[in-house]
Amino acid sequence: MKASDLFVKALENEGVEYIFGLPGEENLDFLESLRKSEKIELILARHEQGAGFMAATYGRLTGKPGVCLATLGPGATNLVTPAAYAQLGAMPMVMITGQKPIKKSKQGKFQILDVIKMMNPLTKYTKQVTHSSHIPSMVREAFRLAQEERPGAVHIELPEDIAQEEVKNPRIFDVVDYRIPNAGENTIDQAVKMIEEAEKPIMLIGAGANRKRASIALTNFIDTIGIPFFNTQMGKGIIDERHPLYLGTAALSDHDFLHEAIKGADLIINVGHDTIEKPPFFMLAEDKRKVIHLNFFPAEIDEVYFPHLNVIGDIANSVSQLTEKLKPLAKSWNVDFFLNIKANVTSHLTKYEKDNRFPVLPQRLVKMIRDVLPDDGIITLDNGMYKIWFARNYPAYVQNSLLLDNALATMGAGLPSAMMAKKLNPDKKVISINGDGGFMMNSQELETAIRMKLDLVVIILNDNAYGMIQWKQEDLGFKKYGLDYGNPDFVKYAESFGAKGYRPDSVEEFQQILKKVMNSKGVHLIDLAIDYSLNHEILNVLIKKYSSELKK
Repeated sequence: MKASDLFVKALENEGVEYIFGLPGEENLDFLESLRKSEKIELILARHEQGAGFMAATYGRLTGKPGVCLATLGPGATNLVTPAAYAQLGAMPMVMITGQKPIKKSKQGKFQILDVIKMMNPLTKYTKQVTHSSHIPSMVREAFRLAQEERPGAVHIELPEDIAQEEVKNPRIFDVVDYRIPNAGENTIDQAVKMIEEAEKPIMLIGAGANRKRASIALTNFIDTIGIPFFNTQMGKGIIDERHPLYLGTAALSDHDFLHEAIKGADLIINVGHDTIEKPPFFMLAEDKRKVIHLNFFPAEIDEVYFPHLNVIGDIANSVSQLTEKLKPLAKSWNVDFFLNIKANVTSHLTKYEKDNRFPVLPQRLVKMIRDVLPDDGIITLDNGMYKIWFARNYPAYVQNSLLLDNALATMGAGLPSAMMAKKLNPDKKVISINGDGGFMMNSQELETAIRMKLDLVVIILNDNAYGMIQWKQEDLGFKKYGLDYGNPDFVKYAESFGAKGYRPDSVEEFQQILKKVMNSKGVHLIDLAIDYSLNHEILNVLIKKYSSELKK
């Protein structure tokens, strides 16, 4: 059997459905083997970044490694950002890159980089195939490591001459499931004791708890035990945020409305969060508040995070054990303290929800999107100022219904993520929300979306600037400088790809367009002018004033 055929057979054995990629001449043997596969579909991207972001999002949504393909040299270097995106975001992803022949010189050093060395700090595993017989075991090991907790990125380099080899007596390895051990009973008992002794406990839910079993177990815990909860940005929707004990999302690390509740707690049960995801709160040496770290792996000690107890094991099982052991104790927690803060926070967050000024305020936009999107509709966000407003103001009702990145927090991933979300969920409404800066970083994937025959709504929030950086620039007292730019005509740009383009000039017109495109076929792009002028007032001045009032 030809080595490239064996590689594809090994991928089929892993249950691979799609490979997202941009092949080069060094991949042609692999590409021919892929052409003959009846189980794997190649989705050709317009840039390796787009392919990598789609593969990472596939991993994020399915729990199975997404696979992407690139050639050597510049093709491989273009996968660096998606590799970091998947690795920091705990998204299982397998990258396959080509290479010149390694047993003879074909073109000297042309295009040759040490890709293995380059990928080493960005992945859980990176190997070059040096003998064709190694392919099945390398593929199995790569998929095993990509998927096991903490999930992440892996990389295999397949040189051109190795792909052409003939393999005698090839062997395909069985896919063996791995079950994470459960937390020890003594540790669970310690956690129960700490929770029972607390007067004002609160639960934090982070990205690591974004597993179906964990979502069910956490919802049962909150319903049964009655402890209020909040979440990180990447933990949104793990429990339905219409729950009466939901306090909000920590959109910032400190000095946010929600932090008054966090500071008032005497115990935080931290489920599925680690400091790779931007911290939702800071621990201080003088704190009397206790923190329980409940996760698949122990806490990595940091100046701002040093929990008092590690509950390590399968998250769903740990939470279920706590529920069963706490249920007979029937303690009433001091919930009123937190619900009073929630009421005050809600009044501040809803202040501009009906403000119809134009360009549109981000708070108004969030409300309009929530009103039109079904419970299970999906939003993907690129990285920008609007991410804070959606994290704080948008109530997520369903798991994986608001996809954002707060680990690498890269720009350029919003559109490819939406494409993958729609591909996996063809019956759900999907909206991709991007800043004008982030959108232009992978806007070429509009053509890919059209070729994939996706029904997709893309909203560009247009302020002709890198708005989040401008907000921070203003906050630090610096003069406005170096962050403004000009944009193309996004309507004509969309139409040049074969998409439909719109540019509303009022809130009312935007609402009409949004309602129309949500129920239309094809790719629709809305160029929406956004007003960030209140960012500094609300995110800096108002929150500090609010915190001061609560302390009084």
